[in-house]
Amino acid sequence: MEMPKASEQDKERFRRVVPDHPDVVVKPMFGNLGAFINGNMFAGLFGSTIGVKLSAEDKELLESSERTVPFGPAERPMGGYTGLPEVWNEEGDGDDTRARAWAEKALAYIATLPPKPAKTSK
Repeated sequence: MEMPKASEQDKERFRRVVPDHPDVVVKPMFGNLGAFINGNMFAGLFGSTIGVKLSAEDKELLESSERTVPFGPAERPMGGYTGLPEVWNEEGDGDDTRARAWAEKALAYIATLPPKPAKTSK
């Protein structure tokens, strides 16, 4: 399974798209990045693709109205996540605004879930 690495430009764009919220944590994951609220990931970066975890209604709306892509390895995409359209990567600031709006929706949805318990060290 190939794990594409995000470029510094991809990582900068991801950080611009992730909502500025005091409880949001962005951390590295396998050479890419993930954005978390209460220990739950709501957005991730896989290569140049940003993926978001949305409510069923928002997921259906996004996937039916835009050219979304699977998020994660082609052999095993991450269930529940939708990859934002790759064309948005090329179209500039207007599309960062659209990506930010979907990241906000993902944050709002995942923030309603119970906090993930911290892992205990062995």
